[in-house]
Formats: sequence, C-alpha cells, structure tokens
Amino acid sequence: MVQLWRSSRSHLRRLLSLKGRNFTALPSPEASQTASLYKLILNSSDPRALSQTLHSTAIEWTPDLVNTILKRLWNHGPKALQFFRILSHHPLYAHHASSFDLAIDITARLRDYRTLWALVSRMRSRRIGPSPKTFAIIAERYAAAGKPHRAFKVFLHMREYGCFQDLHSFNTILDVLCKSGRVEMAYNLFKTLRGRFKVDCVSYNIIANGWCLIKRTPKALEVLKEMVERGLSPNITTCNTMLKGYIRAGQINEAWDFFLEMKKRKCEIDVVTYTTVIHGFGVVGEVKRAQKVFYRMVEDGVLPSVATYNAFIQVLCKKDNVENAMSVFEEMVKKGYVPNSVTYNLLIRGLFHAGQMERAMELMERMKDDECDPNVQTYNIAIRYFCDAGEIERGLDLFQKMGSGDCLPNLDTYNILISGMFVRKKSDDMVVAGKLLLEMVDRGFMPRRLTFNRILDGLLLTGNQGFAKEILSLQSRCGRLPRRLKL
Repeated sequence: MVQLWRSSRSHLRRLLSLKGRNFTALPSPEASQTASLYKLILNSSDPRALSQTLHSTAIEWTPDLVNTILKRLWNHGPKALQFFRILSHHPLYAHHASSFDLAIDITARLRDYRTLWALVSRMRSRRIGPSPKTFAIIAERYAAAGKPHRAFKVFLHMREYGCFQDLHSFNTILDVLCKSGRVEMAYNLFKTLRGRFKVDCVSYNIIANGWCLIKRTPKALEVLKEMVERGLSPNITTCNTMLKGYIRAGQINEAWDFFLEMKKRKCEIDVVTYTTVIHGFGVVGEVKRAQKVFYRMVEDGVLPSVATYNAFIQVLCKKDNVENAMSVFEEMVKKGYVPNSVTYNLLIRGLFHAGQMERAMELMERMKDDECDPNVQTYNIAIRYFCDAGEIERGLDLFQKMGSGDCLPNLDTYNILISGMFVRKKSDDMVVAGKLLLEMVDRGFMPRRLTFNRILDGLLLTGNQGFAKEILSLQSRCGRLPRRLKL
C-alpha cells in the first residue's frame, strides 16, 4: 500500500511537471557543464593538465559559472583555491569582485591569512574592492577562529583599504563580536560610537541578542529599555530575540510569561515566535506543551512553516519517540508541505538512534522522490551509525556511492570513516584507514596530527610496517612534525 502511494505520488508529480509541455525536461547545458567541470577540478591530480583544460577557449567563463563552481567546491577549500588561482592567469577572463569575496571566505576558513590579505590587495590594485561585504566576511572568520580582537582591527582599518565605515558595517562588527561571545567588547564599542553612526533598531537588537547568547537576559532587558527611551520602537525581531534569550537561559516560565504578554499586548506574533516556543518546550522535555502550542498556532491564524515542523519533529525525536515524529512528518506531507534536507536528516538520525537502520535507509531513498537528494550531512549521519554498530562495509558502501555521485565526501566524512576503522581493530581495516588518509590528502584536506599518529599506531600494531613508512613520509610532506619511529 505504501509503495502504491509512493508510485502514485511520483506519477502525479511527473504529470504536473509536463502540464502545458510537449517535451521531457532535461538538465540545462549550463548545469551539465558545471557538473562536469566540478568533477574534473575535484578529481584532477595534475595542475598543468587542469590549467590547460580550464584555459581552453571551448569554455566560456562568466562570473556566475565561476561562483557556482566555487560554491560547489566549498567543502574542498584547497581545490577551490587551486581553481581560482588557475583562472587568475586566464588570458581572456578576469575575476569578478564576487569571486574574490568567495575565495577570501574560503581562504579565511582555511586560516591562510597571508593569502587572504594578498587577495584583498589584488582586489584593491584592480579597483574592484574590497567592499564592506569583504570586510564583513573577514571579520566573521577571524571571530569564528577565536580572534575577535583581529576582527575588531579589521573594522578599524577599513579606511586604509579605501572602504568607508557606515551604519551597516558598524552593525556587522557588533554582530560578529556578539556571536563570538565578546559581548562586553561589542557593548563598549556600541556606547562609544553610537552617536557617530546614529544607531537604529537593528543595532539595539544585535546587542540585546548578544546578552541573550551568553544568558544574561537582565542586561538584554536594560538595552531594550534604553532603546525605548531613545525613541526607537521594539519590533517583532526584538520580541523574538528576548523569547529565545529566556529559553537559552533555561528560563522557560519567564519565556512563557513573555509570550503571553506579547499576546495580551496584541503584538504581531509570527511563525518564528511560535517555532521558538515549541523548540523551547522541547529543550526542557515538555513535549505535551510543545504539542499544544504547535496545534494552537493554527487556531490563532498563524500557519506553521517547514522550520516549525522541523522544530517539532526534533522535539519528538529527542524527547519522545521517533514513531510520533514520523506521524507528524506524514501529516506535514499530506498538508502539502515539502520537507527539506533538515527534516529528513532529523528523522534519519532519529531512526538510526532507535536502531531502525533499514527504515532510515528507506527514508534516504524517499528523499529522492521529494526531489531532495541526500546531502553530505545525510551520508555522514548514516556512515557514523553504521561504523559505530560495527557494520563497516555498509559505511564504506555509502562512501563509495558518494564518490560516484554529485554529493562528494567532506572532511567530516573522512574523519568518521577513519575512526570507524578502529572499531574492529583488524589489520585490513588499518590499511583501509591509511588509504582513506592518502585520498583525503590528495583531495586537499589536511588531517590532524592525531589522525596521522593514530593510523601509524594502528598499522604498526597490525604488522603493516611498509605502509606505515609511506604514511610517515606523507606526514612529513604535509608539514607535520614526524614522530621518531623505528620502522
């Protein structure tokens, strides 16, 4: 019956897609070309041959094509930058500012700051930047790397690169500092420069959110009080920020009182408000109250979004049981909502956690019926659970499926699989771990020293001294300090 329903739904979808047409939909030439170039770049091991191919006059490079490929190579930073460098020497093509921004973001994520600032200098010499967006990217990456003071300096030195500070860039640096946990620094900057930039409602919301992120809701309320005193009216974002703050701080009763006060004052409560409350009740395990809010929002004239369903499904998977989560999922589909990858990943993780591995795999297949192909997170969830259960072969099968399709493995995939090879501690598994390490490096990923050492230990203990020497040599070439081992 289930299979019949699925096939009927797929047939209906095909009929709808053909309505008003007399042809079968095929991938566009642009999409096909992008996919081919992506795989070529990713799998190439000869920089000269790749350069000759990419410089071919048969390929008409445009900023859109370049940016699409850079985004697809997002999880493969070294390959993305190799592609960017090769095109930098193209005789007929010059990089657009947006491509530089993407390359700078990738470089910053790899923490290669020397190359980052060289790219910024090149933008300036070509008079295509840097823009406030460029500096926002750099500041955010510095903060994410635990260097908020560097992020602050980036903001201060914008003028040196011909980029003037404005309210938007000021709000950006406040947001970056707050999200990195440096709320005191952000607040002091806010108080010092608010007159110069004529701060707005967005500025106050950022600072309030910062205090909420570190669970200091009284300070957030002080900021909102000051905001009102200066003649600025709180908006729905302000209210939702406070609601999330109470929940983050574990003040669920205060959050509920605040929600009721919003309703009493007839504030413009939106879907984000309800989704926040549902998530909040779920965090503390109050599933029934989350359920009541979920079904009450429709009565209040607010339709749930896919994000709302995702929040409720997450609550049920973690605090209730996966069967109820699946029931909500089927109800969601029946009402015409289109699940996204987050929806599926929540349920797949829930099914795996409940030991229902076959159902989880069936759901991965069902994703394709909903035109939502499994992404790298989906595969990583499945591979991790198979490896943890000792079903290494099934994890490797999924890994092979990734390599032959459009969803290629990322750094996490390799680390999950390599860790999985140590579950059984077999000699063959240690060899597979070593081969995964070689492939990992070949694709531009940099393993941690711990990963190198763990594999070396495994190979030595299982009698694979010859392969251990090869790994040790690779470790040395990668710039890691080799251990003194007698091989």
